[in-house]
Amino acid sequence: MGVLDLFVASTIPVIKVLVITALGTFLALDRVDVLGADARKHVNNVVFYVFNPALMVGSLSQTITFQQMVKLWFMPVNVLITFVVGSVLGWMVIQLTRPPKELRGLIIGCTAAGNLGNMFMVMIPAICKEKGSPFGSPEVCQSYGLAYVSVSMALGAVYLWTYVYSIMRASTTVDTAGGEGGDDLEKLPVSIINTTTTGTVENSLEHPLLLPASPTSNHNKLNAAGGEISSFPQKVKQGLTKTLGNVNWKTIFAPSTIGVIIGFAIGLTPPIKNVLVGDEAPLRVIQDSAVLLGQAAIPTLTLLVGANLLRGLKGSSVKKTVIIGVVLARYVALPLVGIVVVKGALRLGFIPANDPLYQFILLLQFTVPPAMNIGIITQLFGAGESECSVIMLWTYALASVSLTLWSTCFMWLVTSS
Repeated sequence: MGVLDLFVASTIPVIKVLVITALGTFLALDRVDVLGADARKHVNNVVFYVFNPALMVGSLSQTITFQQMVKLWFMPVNVLITFVVGSVLGWMVIQLTRPPKELRGLIIGCTAAGNLGNMFMVMIPAICKEKGSPFGSPEVCQSYGLAYVSVSMALGAVYLWTYVYSIMRASTTVDTAGGEGGDDLEKLPVSIINTTTTGTVENSLEHPLLLPASPTSNHNKLNAAGGEISSFPQKVKQGLTKTLGNVNWKTIFAPSTIGVIIGFAIGLTPPIKNVLVGDEAPLRVIQDSAVLLGQAAIPTLTLLVGANLLRGLKGSSVKKTVIIGVVLARYVALPLVGIVVVKGALRLGFIPANDPLYQFILLLQFTVPPAMNIGIITQLFGAGESECSVIMLWTYALASVSLTLWSTCFMWLVTSS
């Protein structure tokens, strides 16, 4: 595959995203007012509770199998590394730029969470269709590529809506409580109140993912104060009960996470899959409905990014150094780390050497722009929307150049090894 062909295959998917983003910005203009502030909030809720879970279920139930899961065991580790290393890089950006406290969660989210779903959904089939592709015939490449992308998208959704969501929620709650008159729960968005089941804001500050101590645990503390000595097994049991009972499961099991679980359950259970998936499946209408809803997630998310971008174009307090830091973290530092990680895993035998497409996708997971769902999270919390829009503007504008250059490098790496 020549450099020019690679440039076209890598650039066109990004241009498609930018065109739809521009349309979202146009629809959010005051004189058009199709995606105004209220409309964006309602559409965000539809994406969060309907489109994203349907996308997970539809993609995974069709493509995932037990054999592929055994083969792809390293991908969850690879995605986790991207999030951990990205978080460290985000922390370094914060230390160097000293942004306001309410933006720290947003910065870490943008450096940690990459677009592991819709960007790959557009980019991988385009690369497979190009003449001279090193990944075999277009049909085989696209079939395996979509399976890999589905797993990547599912893993990204799980990590995003647990790890990054919690970080950004904690940052938003800190800002709300720290501002003047910010400790009033009535001023928080409904989505935060629903997912944060603590009784007060102060409790959520100390333990963003924990609920208040149960009466049983308080009773145990009184017993301990009274001099009663519990046996070691009782202490272990009490600790597990307290930990599991205090976890905010609503946050961990977000709708997208539930969709991932259902998708894996269908795909990895042949009797259920035969009933729901396939042209001859008796209940295929359920699967077809999920796929139809899921197809709406990608363009809707892209439109919302463009609509939220309007706030950034109207003015934002985000520093230029923050934008530069996020761009360098995502497009310079992370890809270099990715080369070391993937090449090391290949040398240790964790990755099959005869599957360059799998290696290519693992490398790309370190290179893509920030996840679009970060814009959804800022919209849900009602904080950092304009700043997020500006960061998204620059990262996606530079993505065409970055993805083209790194794709060229990765193609050479996976075909020369």
